[in-house]
Amino acid sequence: MKKQKKEKRSSKWTFIIYKESVPENYLDILEELQVPFVLSPWHDKDVDRETGEIKKAHKHGALFFDSLKSYSQVSDLISENLNAPKHVEPVHSPKGMYDYFIHAQSPDKAPYNIEDIESGSGFDIAKFLMEQESGTFLNTVIDIIEEQDFINFDSLVSYARKNNSLLLSLIVDKTYFFARLLDSRKFRKERNSTRKATKNVGDEDE
Repeated sequence: MKKQKKEKRSSKWTFIIYKESVPENYLDILEELQVPFVLSPWHDKDVDRETGEIKKAHKHGALFFDSLKSYSQVSDLISENLNAPKHVEPVHSPKGMYDYFIHAQSPDKAPYNIEDIESGSGFDIAKFLMEQESGTFLNTVIDIIEEQDFINFDSLVSYARKNNSLLLSLIVDKTYFFARLLDSRKFRKERNSTRKATKNVGDEDE
């Protein structure tokens, strides 16, 4: 008698939902499952390479369980609650999943907006995005510091609170780095002011 093949088990699973068939309240349904989740923007510009036609609008999603779940457990959960295809796959790389969400590494495909990523049930979207795009966010904050000419840490924090909560999370996580950067800018500005004042005094003495 053949031994039954053991089902794959993982705590992180990806799935797909289609706009034409998923319930309109899909976010509420996912929240009720009480499993942290993240969803890509609606992929409504993907082109079928064989036919050249636009593919059906869909979202790629992932569930992050507290324990290992089998293929059939997750497949049944998704298909029964979201009217989604039964096929699911383990998440092998959160970075790869994120890149696929917005086509970050696929210049030949339609790009999607990071701000259209959805999440819920306790999924830490800020931490997730920072882990995947830390370099991009670091450069964004540095650009803001230079454009706004900030030299004080509280000014940077206040700006981030009003304009971008994701950047605020990064600033809190990288407090030492940004504090040193701002101190350096402040010192340079004060030194330049002192030099300018000294030069003006010297000019007057002449």
